[in-house]
Amino acid sequence: MNSWINLDALWKIVVVGLLTGAGLPALFALGLRLLNPPGPVAPPGPSGPTGEPATYRPTAGPVGYALAVLSFAVVLASIGWGISVIVGHS
Repeated sequence: MNSWINLDALWKIVVVGLLTGAGLPALFALGLRLLNPPGPVAPPGPSGPTGEPATYRPTAGPVGYALAVLSFAVVLASIGWGISVIVGHS
């Protein structure tokens, strides 16, 4: 083992950095995606009074909302935990 580099601390820093640097934004994006699921955009043929095709945007069901709220709660909790760690050690 090298006396200049503490490999045990280094891998912990890399793992936490990857989780917070890439994992939290990915979890937030997943929550946004759950709120607006994909679906058909326009049915075939005109259906509006002006002859334009009507657009249909499906909304998330109760499971989608629950999972989105859960993902947002995890992101907010981790932000709060990070702030408490910084404030608690200063």
